[in-house]
Amino acid sequence: MYNVSLRIVQDKMEAEDVMQDSFLKAFKKIGTYKGEVSFGAWLKKIVVNRSLDLLKKRKVKFEEINERKHDSGDFQMETKEIDLAKIKVALSKMPEGYRVVLSLYLFEGYDHEEISQVLNISNSASRTQYMRAKNKLKELLKKDEVFSYN
Repeated sequence: MYNVSLRIVQDKMEAEDVMQDSFLKAFKKIGTYKGEVSFGAWLKKIVVNRSLDLLKKRKVKFEEINERKHDSGDFQMETKEIDLAKIKVALSKMPEGYRVVLSLYLFEGYDHEEISQVLNISNSASRTQYMRAKNKLKELLKKDEVFSYN
């Protein structure tokens, strides 16, 4: 749960605070847990929401994009040894809006509909942020020559 929060807030101390707040909230609201999903998934949702609340407090504004079609085809990459540290550094260099959408989609398994609801943005804005984040990450990693394209 700590890593979930850390990927979103990008600060160790704040991630620890979010984690503590999330566990306290879960403990207080345990009576509302219906068992429809696993306890871990329920707790993870609380952690994600608390992390996003923290970003909102930082006055993070997510870019709202006009409705337009984008090619959603994923890029192909041939991995050489991808150094996890390089990926973490590249993620930390990304704008928060990009990083949050990318983290929620790739690492936490949210779909664009869920992301749009959680972040209060349109579905197309979620898709656009994801595409831009993916391209930005690719660009940052390419600078380090981490992978080559097919």
